[in-house]
Amino acid sequence: MRVLVAGSRGLIGTALVTALSGAGHEVRRLVRGGGRYSWDPPAGRIDEQAVEGIDAVINLCGAPLTQRWSAARKQVILDSRIEPTEVLAEIVAERGIPALINASAVGYYGDTGDTVTDESSPHGQGFLAGLCVAWEAATKPAAHAGARVVHLRTGLVLSGRGGLLGALKPLFQLGLGGRIGDGRQYLPWISLRDEIEAIRFLVEHETLSGPVNLCGPEPVTNAEFTRALGHALHRPAPWRVPSLALRFALGEMADEMALVSQRVVPGVLERAAYPFRDTTLESALAAEL
Repeated sequence: MRVLVAGSRGLIGTALVTALSGAGHEVRRLVRGGGRYSWDPPAGRIDEQAVEGIDAVINLCGAPLTQRWSAARKQVILDSRIEPTEVLAEIVAERGIPALINASAVGYYGDTGDTVTDESSPHGQGFLAGLCVAWEAATKPAAHAGARVVHLRTGLVLSGRGGLLGALKPLFQLGLGGRIGDGRQYLPWISLRDEIEAIRFLVEHETLSGPVNLCGPEPVTNAEFTRALGHALHRPAPWRVPSLALRFALGEMADEMALVSQRVVPGVLERAAYPFRDTTLESALAAEL
């Protein structure tokens, strides 16, 4: 297949391009400010050669969520996702490209507490939930034109090369690891290798469409995650970060990212018999660390 990838420079995009190429697909990387295939989402401009003969478009664009959420930062987060999606959805519709595989996030569901949550669950409340709703809605031109559209509702991607583990590993190695708040909030994790292989699975399986939760089959609580990571790094993790301290330091982001509970399960992938490589958190940590 000929696959066009936007957002190919990040942790997931870099690994995905390598995996798709290794599987025999022709991969074109859509980049801003130069490169063989260039584009400018705010201007609605895209290199015509980039989309010639394309079988699927994968869109992973999005500014990091980890900076404190001022009003200006929220707008950057929103624009960095909606504008590229709108441009690509219109191109998919105009050119009759068969598939659009578009990033989204488990933030769609908001705080679900202890409730097991699959793709049939409704959207939640808050900034991230609203962002994901708008993000997925931006693909409508492609869907209305008959393209197969997949929404990648990704959880916490575990990789020894960066992301969450990249931030936590130095703290735990110094003996500064610990649970957040009461530690009972659920974390929908996925190993980087399953994230990549699941996306490839969705590209290649043309009967799958709609929202797909990219997370492991066994979500764990923050306390369980903390113990497992401490064990994997052979370090104690005795500390507790109080909720009030997090809210003071992070503001709104604390409640929607650090303290939120999401017991999300990969219903679509399990029904499609996707062969998870890491079915437990311990397996994922061993592989990635």
